[in-house]
Parts: sequence; structure tokens; C-alpha cells
Amino acid sequence: MTALTEALPRRSLKYQLETHLCHLTPAERSARGKTARAEVPRASHAEFNPGPDRPDPIAMLEEQGKTRLQELVPVRYGRMMVSPFTYYRGAALPMASDLATTPASGLAVQICGDAHLSNFGIFGSAERRLVFDVNDFDETLPGPWEWDVKRLAASMEVAARDNAFADKDRRDIVTATVASYRNAMRTFAGMTNLDVWYAHADLEQIRAELDSELKARQRKTFDKGIAKAKTRDSMQEVAKLTRMVDGQPRIIAQPPVLVPASDLLPSDVDRATFEKWIQDLLGKYRRTLETDRKYLLEQYEYCDLARKVVGVGSVGTRCWIVLMLGKDESDPLFLQVKEAEASVLSRFVGASKYANDGQRVVAGQRLMQATSDIFLGWQRVAEGVDGQPHDYYVRQLRDWKFSLDIAAMIPRGMRMYGEICGWTLARAHARSGDRIATYLGTGDVFDKAVAQFAVAYADQNAKDHQALVDAIKSGRLTAEQGV
Repeated sequence: MTALTEALPRRSLKYQLETHLCHLTPAERSARGKTARAEVPRASHAEFNPGPDRPDPIAMLEEQGKTRLQELVPVRYGRMMVSPFTYYRGAALPMASDLATTPASGLAVQICGDAHLSNFGIFGSAERRLVFDVNDFDETLPGPWEWDVKRLAASMEVAARDNAFADKDRRDIVTATVASYRNAMRTFAGMTNLDVWYAHADLEQIRAELDSELKARQRKTFDKGIAKAKTRDSMQEVAKLTRMVDGQPRIIAQPPVLVPASDLLPSDVDRATFEKWIQDLLGKYRRTLETDRKYLLEQYEYCDLARKVVGVGSVGTRCWIVLMLGKDESDPLFLQVKEAEASVLSRFVGASKYANDGQRVVAGQRLMQATSDIFLGWQRVAEGVDGQPHDYYVRQLRDWKFSLDIAAMIPRGMRMYGEICGWTLARAHARSGDRIATYLGTGDVFDKAVAQFAVAYADQNAKDHQALVDAIKSGRLTAEQGV
């Protein structure tokens, strides 16, 4: 245990972005990093020693389930029990609790809060270029940058184990991921603020840089993925999710994953009343957009709405898809309206300064992403069907979004993917706070420490996954698989 972790109770720290750092000289920033390194040695990040008082992770999942749609909670457990990696994806809260007991330098940035490797991906920028970036911000808050790095590193170890990679391959993958983060941070520290802000991972640039390292089969797979991404848009979703009814496209029921709102309406609510309620909600959301994007959205009219199950950790939250039509049915826009609950980090790093959690997500996403969805906004439902208020954020359902198939990766491919994720995470962190390059240093001390942490945490994750499976077998939890 270091002096800093002894002096500061990790579970009661309040993290805020330190905007005054922009007025520090490079020398002052460097000195700050060296001071933090002396107080919290880089080697200390290898520590993960859960004590007997470690909170029960299954109880934490049950606690989360209390605020979710009860008929969907078994779907969440069913998806999480498939493998240690799917469990890891849904266990952001238990890991946040664990990370809160580990050493932290005290250098705060805007963090993703759930930076596992499947929460990075490809999507289209407003300029119609494919970019690679973090793409999930449900848990974003100001907090310790180390937590994002460790969540990413451990996800690499867990996924590599799921793929049955050898110990040496797993170690190389994790170490390369962290080294990429560290080296990128050093690069960003030498750049101007504007250059950091404009930095992004363009897919064509990534493809060119990787060309010499990819085998012919890998190049073909990469190029097919890029081509496929450009087909994933609202028009594709209309063809896949709707059918024509009385001359209008209507969303097809695929329960429990996709349920039209008309099938969920109470008997005393008619469709006209419901659609007026939707229009009011969309009006509130429009006010959170920039003027030009508000004008664009106003050219679309509401057509249909359905509840949609998404992801692993998000299953059970209230998530909707809204079909809008422009000039006709050949001009569709699918929006995703996703519930935003309090971040799982909030009990450990302090509550958000935003009263609306939808706004918290949007603000964090805009700060961390190089380019964000043009329809990204938020709204609050003062009284939902359950009589309770709910916060939401809104974005396009599909905008050239594409995720790589982690299970199909070979060690070399996962290593390259990890390096891209590490660079991307560093770029996201560098936008919002001290660039921590001096703390990380030029050597591989931090890389090796986090790789050691990743092994220890993957061991714990495997035990927690088994605990979930045992809880389902014993009847403590109910799971619905294959959904």
C-alpha cells in the first residue's frame, strides 16, 4: 500500500476535471507528473489483492437489476453467463468497486468508465469518413485515467483467454496495448492543444499503416469489414426491422429483443395520445442539438417506435428505437433513445455535475470522441409508464457502425487491435486533462505492472463468472439464454 492510498480513502474521492492545468507550463506539468510518480510508483499498479470484505459481485448485479425492466433482467444474466468475457462486459459495476481499492495517481481526466475492447469500434464521421473510436459512454465521468487503462488491459487478457491463446501471446497482447497508450500519451504531450483536439484514427490511415504487417487474408478481412460498415445505416435497418402496413413502414415484433410500442401500451392509452406524447419528447430532445442539426431533424416526421434490447451490460435498461421519415419511405432515419442511469463510477469518484444523466453521457462523449454523432442529444421523461422519471440520450441507431469480431481474432490481430485501442484511449484522455506523460515515463515499468494486474483480474473475473453460473444453477438468479 502506497502513502497516497493510505492517506486517501479511495471510495470517497471526488474527481473533477482540472481546467486550470491549461495554464501550467510544460515544465510545471512535468513536475506534477514526477510528484505523482513518487507518491504512487508505477510498479504499484500491478496490485490487486481483494480482501475478505470484497463486496459480492452477484449482489451488485442484483442491485442494478432492481431499477431495470424486470422481464429483461433474465436476458441480461443469460448473455453474461455465456463466457468469462461476456460476464466481463456486463460487470462494469463490480470492477469499478474493485478498481476503487487500487492505487491511483490522482491525475483526473474524463474517463469512459467501461473501456473494454468491445466498446471500441468503427463509425462514420459527419464528413463521411470511417473513424475508429470509443463508442460507449454510459458510465463516463471525471476520474482516474488508470481505471480505463486497466479495464481495457484486463479485457484483452480475458478475451485472449476466451480465444485460448498461449500465455506468451496474451502477455504480448496486453503489454503492447498498454505500451501503445503510454507512447501515444508522450506524443500528445508534445503537441499543441488544437493538434490534440483534431487527432483521430481514420480507417484509411490505419489500413495504410498496417498494410505491411497484415497478411493477404487479413487485408481481405479488414477491407471486407470496412465495406460492410458503409452499408450499416438507417436504410439497411428499415429493410431488416420493418414491414409495410397501410403504406407506412412499421417495426416488426421480435420479442423480447424488439417489441413495438403499440404492443406495450396500456389499454387506456390510444395511439393518437401516445404519438402526441412522443412528439413532445422529441421536441425536448431537439432543443439539445446544434441549430443546423435541429433544422435537419425537423425535416423528419415520427413514424414508429419500439423497445429494443441492446448489448450485455445495458440489457434491462429502457432502450427505444424511433423510426423517422423524411421526404418518403426511401428517406428514413432511425434514432436510438437509450436510458442513462447514474454512472457505476459515481459512488467511487463522486456524482456528476449534471443533474440529467443523459446530458452527462452526451457531454462526456463529446469531450472524449474525436467526432460524435450529429444527432447526439438528451432528454428527460418526467413520468414514464412506471410513474418514475427517466433520463435518456439519443443518437443514430446505425451510422456506418461496425465492431470487429473479437472471437475470430488470432494473436497477431488482437495485438494490433489492442495497440489501436490503446492509442485511441490516450487520445480521448489527452483532450480533457493533464497528459500524464511524465508519470508514465519512457520505460516499460507501467506496461508490465498493468499486464500483471490484468492477469490477476482475469483470474478474479473467471471466479466471478463461475459465481454467476452457480447462482443461476441454484435458482438465486433466473437466466434466459439464446436471446
